[in-house]
Amino acid sequence: MIEAGENKLTLPDVYRVLYNNEKIEVSAATLKKASDNFNFLREFAKDKVIYGINTGFGPMAQHRIAYSERLTLQYNLIRSHASGSGKPIDVIYAKAMLIDRLNTFARCKSGVHPDLILLIQEMINHDLIPVIYEHGGVGASGDLVQLAHMALAIIGEGEIHHGGKIYDATEILHAHNLTPFAIRMREGLGLMNGTSCMTGIGLVNLIEAKRLLNWSTLISVTINEIFEAYDDHISAPLNAVKLHVGQNKVAEAMRGIIANSVLMKNRHDHLYTDTEETHFKEKVQEYYSLRCMPQILGPVYDTIANAEKILTDELNSVSDNPVIDDEIKNVVHGGNFHGDYVALEMDKLKIAITKLSMLADRQLNYLLNDKLNGKLPPFINTGVIGLNFGIQGIQYTATSTVAENQTLSNPVYIHSIPSNNDNQDIVSMGSNAALIAARVIENTFEVLSVHTLAVVEAIDCLEKADKLSAKAQELYKGVRNVSTKIDADLPSFKKLKIIKEYLKTNNPQVI
Repeated sequence: MIEAGENKLTLPDVYRVLYNNEKIEVSAATLKKASDNFNFLREFAKDKVIYGINTGFGPMAQHRIAYSERLTLQYNLIRSHASGSGKPIDVIYAKAMLIDRLNTFARCKSGVHPDLILLIQEMINHDLIPVIYEHGGVGASGDLVQLAHMALAIIGEGEIHHGGKIYDATEILHAHNLTPFAIRMREGLGLMNGTSCMTGIGLVNLIEAKRLLNWSTLISVTINEIFEAYDDHISAPLNAVKLHVGQNKVAEAMRGIIANSVLMKNRHDHLYTDTEETHFKEKVQEYYSLRCMPQILGPVYDTIANAEKILTDELNSVSDNPVIDDEIKNVVHGGNFHGDYVALEMDKLKIAITKLSMLADRQLNYLLNDKLNGKLPPFINTGVIGLNFGIQGIQYTATSTVAENQTLSNPVYIHSIPSNNDNQDIVSMGSNAALIAARVIENTFEVLSVHTLAVVEAIDCLEKADKLSAKAQELYKGVRNVSTKIDADLPSFKKLKIIKEYLKTNNPQVI
């Protein structure tokens, strides 16, 4: 059981709820604090002007709202902003949004009724996930449009995913003995005014980016192994003189993978000996895509690590406006809903993952180009050259997808456009940044599916499966369990889809 509120949630906690279906709960002590916070706000707001309780929103905050209309105001906010378009975001992203909003409310600075916290808790635990649309949020004043759709489901007027189907919210909540939430005071604004969409998607992005880094690390060193490369480019003496954490972590992981390799070459045994050769048949140093792996994947590691810290801090923050602080007996107004922290990290993450996909593309090209590798037939074609094509066709898919990643890596963080009658005059576009980063990550799994297929075909062609190090053998056997050797020219799209699913549902955890 994962507990929200009392302790800070971590990325592994989020993983366990999203991927292992562990339950999440808010303690009785936290619910008591939330109740105290709600009751404080109710009393505090009786004779004061409090934004979003007895005022309009945004540029209409100058208009005072009658006490009799205060709850209608909250419903109007939700309904008017449920204006998203495009495709529904993946269920896992929407569930991560709920986790983030639950954890925000469990900090007990939002002034929401504890019944709302309990309902969100039960929705997560019963996999009752709001339908959220991809387009709409600008990432300041919160992810207003996406969170309005979340709120619409919570009050029973939206739609909910469950068991692979979409249901009317009230219908499916009642089927699970749950009652749609009835607004008590400021819960409409409380549900919408925050960074939960971009943060939820961003947390999933980090989980999948880590998976990609693990696969890329394993695949990269496996290519070095099957081509019997020199091992000093991943050695401790070489990498330790570069002081970057990521580079040294990647190099250390690669050394661990090939610790007992019989294929990797030691430079002392082959070149640091007396020789009178004037021209060497094999390269003295490998191409950069084989030799510079720690220097290329190291920054990816560091980018993910920094983004994990920033997004975990955001997950455990209060992103409301205003903030209801019953400890100091005050309501403070500002801009904690602004998503610049997340937006910038998502831009950095997608750039790093795009570079990872570019490394895979260059390694793939090395595998398929006989003039570069000198050991494999063109396109690893074990049939009749000219008549058969080997895996020539799948390279186009990888190259095209990497090119799309490069285009998508234009930063979103700097694309602020004023809106809301210029009240929101500089915004983060954080939900866009997170969604585009998610697209880059998904694309990169497709690139790695091509890359992985080429690697196992090369292993078979060179007959080195039984000579590989243990982790490389696991990679080979895992892929071969879901994809047989290519012996003829046949459509490969189904094979690539199966390999992609294998990569997405497994993790070698080498780093």
